[in-house]
Amino acid sequence: MIDWLMEPLGYTFLLRGFVAAIMIGVICAVVGTFVVLKGMAFIGDALAHIAFTGIVVAFLAGFSFYIGALIAAVLAALGIGAVSQRTGISTDTSIGIFFSGIFAAGIVLMSLGIQTYTIDLFSYLFGDILSVRRDDLISIMILGGIVLGIILIFYKELLFVSFDPVVAESAGLPARKLQMLLLILLSVTVVVSVQAVGVVLVVAMIVTPSATAYLLTDRFGVMMALGALFGAMSAVGGFYVSYYADVPSGGAIVLVATLLFAIVAIIGPKRRNFWKLATVSPEPSQHQHPA
Repeated sequence: MIDWLMEPLGYTFLLRGFVAAIMIGVICAVVGTFVVLKGMAFIGDALAHIAFTGIVVAFLAGFSFYIGALIAAVLAALGIGAVSQRTGISTDTSIGIFFSGIFAAGIVLMSLGIQTYTIDLFSYLFGDILSVRRDDLISIMILGGIVLGIILIFYKELLFVSFDPVVAESAGLPARKLQMLLLILLSVTVVVSVQAVGVVLVVAMIVTPSATAYLLTDRFGVMMALGALFGAMSAVGGFYVSYYADVPSGGAIVLVATLLFAIVAIIGPKRRNFWKLATVSPEPSQHQHPA
């Protein structure tokens, strides 16, 4: 058993991937706790696809994909908020417009670009933890450390504005700026995760571990800690599944995360509430009366 666990860690590039997977699992889960609380899964998915266009531009221009993805994701996050405020259209509509338009631009640029880039770019769509280089690992450490550090510093403020932005603003907090900060943190998290789990599945890694933790506790701090634990477990389990089954790392990690969620949903303390919500009738309640 020990030999089975240690075998992949004997290779330097696999060890880098292993460490990167754990760090990404923890970072995604910590940020994902706010995402689950505020119902921001859709914008997380949109930012991941928008980041892909930044990656394509970075490849074609010859600079680091982190720079391209980060610029694209952060600008999109700021743009979504600005468009919603100035035009009055819903945030979901703004997200849909940015998501589809910018991702479509990435697909077109990829098809027009040099063909030798195609395989490399597809690895960012579905994730390849084994492609993590030393520089990538350092970037994940730095960016991830910044994200976790900011959350630690502004923990109470971010928690307050996540629960009730209106009350937070009336209490003197800069609610809009804090919400924008949360979007930027989500953008950075998406960027550092893309290489491991891919654009297509990154939102699952952000949401699923935290949602699993939510089934076990109502305390936000405990939920965040449990989410980080589930994120790390998903990363480790997915790493070994990817290595021994020879399947993409992104799919393997997300499958393990989903399996953990299913187990907790079935046997956890909130299982009754979960299944009640899952099977609730769409018909109006008998206690509701027309006006």
